[in-house]
Amino acid sequence: MTTLTIIATIVCKKEKIEFVKSEMLKLIDKTRAEEGCINYDLHQDNSNPAHFVFHENWESEALLEKHLESQHIADYVAATEGCIESLAINRMTHIA
Repeated sequence: MTTLTIIATIVCKKEKIEFVKSEMLKLIDKTRAEEGCINYDLHQDNSNPAHFVFHENWESEALLEKHLESQHIADYVAATEGCIESLAINRMTHIA
């Protein structure tokens, strides 16, 4: 089975670091309980605390899409509106 790896890179406004971090932490248990979630790990850059990375693995693109359409993701997006400077979501395949 080929898994789908997601690297989601989020940079928030410096004055919103703790708020955005707290909103991201709310996602973890709910997402890890979702069908198809293999891992969902949040990281924070040691030299730039406004830079966060989610490293995720999903069983399929369809199950990732279900996650992206979930209520907890919608709640996060609404709560952090205006707090995020950049967001990049890379869909990747593990090759070695």
